[in-house]
Amino acid sequence: MTVTIDRTTRTTAGRCTASPPVRLSLTPVPGGLDGLWWPRSRVLTRELPPLAAVLGALWGPVTDITVNPAYWPVLPHRVSDAGRTVRVGWSSEEQDPHRLTLLCADGRRDLLVVPPETGANAAARLMAGVGIDVRAQERSADRADARGREEAWEAEGGAGPPSSRPAPIGSSGLRQPAGGGEGT
Repeated sequence: MTVTIDRTTRTTAGRCTASPPVRLSLTPVPGGLDGLWWPRSRVLTRELPPLAAVLGALWGPVTDITVNPAYWPVLPHRVSDAGRTVRVGWSSEEQDPHRLTLLCADGRRDLLVVPPETGANAAARLMAGVGIDVRAQERSADRADARGREEAWEAEGGAGPPSSRPAPIGSSGLRQPAGGGEGT
């Protein structure tokens, strides 16, 4: 079953604008997954409220969502869904980085997250359930995430934060703390 919900929101001027529909397929997937979710971005504060609203209408109110922080740059503690608060938790040890776990009125639900960077054709095939191999999808998601990180690195001129740069090598051949040389 594929679900696409069109939600409208009001702007500050009072006009109704349509927010993009949630990209979600609720066809059960091998590996104990209840479906797939293809967010538009890595911004959980923007992506989770409409997802919680759609799934809340189908499975009962969503009370908790758990993610792995590996691919989400900012982890909110809570998000709001039509006046209700949904707790957002994270676990890098227990939560698969490509899954999203939701606690709903009818129990625990798990969704495979299709990376937002995935091309439309590949995502459409996955969402339609064509040839889903969960392990292959997770490897593909890892490659897409690595590509996104590399593109960001390149766009920033290839320079990372100071802690990610190797320390200079002193005349003794040992790495010295950044900014320091021998005898300092």
